[in-house]
Amino acid sequence: MSTDYDLMAPRYQRAKLQPWRSAVESYSLFELLGELAGLSVVDLACGEGFYTRRVREKGAGRVLGVDLSREMIALARAEEEAEPLGIEYLQHDVMDLSLSPPFDLSVAAYLLNYARNRDELDAMCRSIARTLAPGGRFVTANSSPWLDIPAAPSYLPYGFELNAAGPVEEGTPITWTFHLEDGSLQVENYHLGVSAHEEALRGAGFREVTWHRPKLSPAVAAASPEGSWDALLEHPPIIFLDCRL
Repeated sequence: MSTDYDLMAPRYQRAKLQPWRSAVESYSLFELLGELAGLSVVDLACGEGFYTRRVREKGAGRVLGVDLSREMIALARAEEEAEPLGIEYLQHDVMDLSLSPPFDLSVAAYLLNYARNRDELDAMCRSIARTLAPGGRFVTANSSPWLDIPAAPSYLPYGFELNAAGPVEEGTPITWTFHLEDGSLQVENYHLGVSAHEEALRGAGFREVTWHRPKLSPAVAAASPEGSWDALLEHPPIIFLDCRL
């Protein structure tokens, strides 16, 4: 199975509304991003603009969203037309991207995990570096290469499951199954290890590559039963990277 977002764009948009995505994913991402006021930002693999719009709302200046999917970009442009924020959207393959002028910050919520091998990962990282001005940052949420999927706990309480197509090695397909009110939705990623990511990023010119575990929003933690988020936080299926040229 390979993921065709043109066929699932509206349903994947709804998958972004699962509670764990705001309580953990979004909270962790924006805590890591920090102050955005005045920065030029490109959101890679932007989908329907879920994070692109939030980046703009938090004060970023020039904002561009880029995605390969025609239908995802159509959804993003429709939202921009309905509620204009001054965001531009571009349908383009991130593995072959050059932008001018360059940006201060590149953001990606799930991009690197679509690389099927080291060559594709290298191409992505070189392309990301080309989007940035000297000293620019790349911050991304990514499927965690540290997760031992066969030994991982069930993530069904959070609304999704993870399965590997055979032994987990370089290039193994990983299927995320999101359980929505109108049925399940499957997305395929690929496993590449920690060293593959670091080598690709440093080879593209990133001097600093720092990994960050996800965190739970304090407000959500205070309102949740004790231990209800432990499985997700102790065996995180996602990880964050902060990289600087």
